[in-house]
Amino acid sequence: VCRKLKETEARKSRKVLLRSMSGNYYFVIVGHHDNPIYEQEHCSRDSQTKKDDYRDLCQFVAHASLDMIGEHMWTTNSMYLKIVDKFNDWNVSAFVTAGKQRFIILHDIKNEDSIRQFFQEVYELYIKTAMNPFYEPNTPILSQAFHQKVKNLCRRYLI
Repeated sequence: VCRKLKETEARKSRKVLLRSMSGNYYFVIVGHHDNPIYEQEHCSRDSQTKKDDYRDLCQFVAHASLDMIGEHMWTTNSMYLKIVDKFNDWNVSAFVTAGKQRFIILHDIKNEDSIRQFFQEVYELYIKTAMNPFYEPNTPILSQAFHQKVKNLCRRYLI
């Protein structure tokens, strides 16, 4: 009885710890020529210097994972590739569109269902943006409406 009580207390403390983690993430849409089309990040660090270092590290890890994504996308018919790479405590999940744009997210909390939903909804937003006659394919997305919608999806699914 005492052992079960200790196990349930340990589970509760792990859940509290996971809830207290802020859910750091870095999301990027990468185009055909390995160029970033859109970036969104959330970092719990306060210092601007650390934030810049954090962004540079995330860009490096995302770029380094493109080879792994290229290998995985030819082994499955699914658009959602799940976790394709890991770097320290970060997981790299990917989604490949029909037009071969890659959605990459670096995250520290593993929750595949939420990440899949996030990718699906961002994909819908991306399709609507790509169908806009004023958007030139494979160029950075500068729309404030797109940015705000992605930010809201990040809050809903990733934090």
